Amino acid sequence: MATTPELTDVLAVEVVGRVAVLTLNRPDRRNALNRALRRRLRQAVAEAEQDDGVDVMILTGADPAFCAGLDLTEFGTEDSGLADPKLVSEGPTRGPLGNHAKPIIGAVNGVAVTGGIEVALACDFLVASERARFADTHARVGVMPGWGMSVMLPEAIGVRRAREMSITGNYIDAQVALQWGLVNRVVPHEALLPACMDLAAAVVSNDQPAVRQLLVTYNRGMATTSAEAWDIEGEVHRTWADARGDEPGSGSRLEAVIDRGRSQVSGG
Repeated sequence: MATTPELTDVLAVEVVGRVAVLTLNRPDRRNALNRALRRRLRQAVAEAEQDDGVDVMILTGADPAFCAGLDLTEFGTEDSGLADPKLVSEGPTRGPLGNHAKPIIGAVNGVAVTGGIEVALACDFLVASERARFADTHARVGVMPGWGMSVMLPEAIGVRRAREMSITGNYIDAQVALQWGLVNRVVPHEALLPACMDLAAAVVSNDQPAVRQLLVTYNRGMATTSAEAWDIEGEVHRTWADARGDEPGSGSRLEAVIDRGRSQVSGG
């Protein structure tokens, strides 16, 4: 059962069936990230992390945009917060969303520009509306990224394509983003949230400690060499097996796993 959406000046939060939907809520500014929204977004992710009634988050924007990046009207003002260490890629809580063990699905409903791409890249995977557009305009504005653009974008699309996006500042559309591997899939605009809710429901149906451990293992592996990532996986496997055993489940849960796999293979 859905909770009543919690509205603030800058963010809407709604929990539906163990899924927290976080909506950037400055549509008149194309959901640009002012100081209040940056703080509230990290806070909302942290709150969902601590909420035992939430297994998955979906992050999206109020139409017509996903996120236009940092609010440029704050540049040069005393309250911009642009010197805030949480705005840069240093320290243990890197990026715009902070640390999270629960999955975050990005629902990119419109333009995602510069800091907005970094917000999207901080999600665990992305589903895009056909209206989505992506651009890195750091070079156009004359600032340097601080939320991981030069790390996460080449991881997603390859270094040559990432260089092209960052150095030209040109936009790419949803289909190019799909071809390049920036997003997992593209859906009709009106189907975006339902598609993300379906994916979230699939995650919710899984063993949650296993889901969170998998994310941690992926993140550790991405932060090191391939050889060390193999060692990390082996270490996690042995620790997990010692604590829980190698069996995927038993009784009704195992039967449900088998039935679900058969259903997806057969298309039923």
